[in-house]
Amino acid sequence: MSLSETALPASLVLVGAGRMGAAMMTGWLGMGMPGASITVLDPSPQDELVAACKYRGIALNPPADSIGPPEVLVLAIKPQMLDAAAPALTSLIGPGTLVLSILAGKRIGDIASRLAGASAIVRAMPNTPAAIRRGISGVAANSAVTARQRALAQALLGAVGKVEWLDDEALIDAVTAVSGSGPAYVFYLAECLARAGEAAGLPADLAMRLARATVEGSSELMHRSPEFEPGTLRENVTSPGGTTAAALQVLMGDEGMEPLMRDAVAAALRRAGELSG
Repeated sequence: MSLSETALPASLVLVGAGRMGAAMMTGWLGMGMPGASITVLDPSPQDELVAACKYRGIALNPPADSIGPPEVLVLAIKPQMLDAAAPALTSLIGPGTLVLSILAGKRIGDIASRLAGASAIVRAMPNTPAAIRRGISGVAANSAVTARQRALAQALLGAVGKVEWLDDEALIDAVTAVSGSGPAYVFYLAECLARAGEAAGLPADLAMRLARATVEGSSELMHRSPEFEPGTLRENVTSPGGTTAAALQVLMGDEGMEPLMRDAVAAALRRAGELSG
């Protein structure tokens, strides 16, 4: 599988190659994007990044005057670094440059106000399974984004997972609360299940192996069963009057998992709003 030639940017500058930025770059390379078309700007590159860029022919931190405005400028730095980085980034924006931002909490208006000349802006919220190309991104674009630029964003984000376009940028905070932070919820579920197994008498290491394998296997089963809703899969493993049904009476009670998860997502949503700007 490779990116369509019509959806390949002629040039791309990646600003920030930490965990998410590096995962995205790996996805682009794996889907056929030539390293020579990528420039990486990272103030503290890890040894692995230095080696990968050298091997792939990717320019890493070249002199500023040697970088022309790219077709796509990807912002993957920490959100709190935007103000300090903005003056240097402004020179990288040409009239045809698409700015693709994955900065949590930074709205399209925030990006435009800090990067003079930025016109076409796409804001995305990917999640950590992007590292294994199983992520999902909620994406919003402003009105200046062309059809070509939308296709570029689709291809670049699609290289690391699924892409969901949003009509309203305001929904990205909710996307952040559900899928952006969601992997942590799943990992915590595995932790809690292991602790419950230990409380039931299992050795701690065995309880953790059982919990991990159960979460991993169940997630893969759901992935391989797109024709079934999660509720249907749940019902398929729940025998009336059985052990699973007894457990679900607790988890589906008035103070069970659904209201707890609703409160958790609401808390993440509030915090996303506080971090914007």
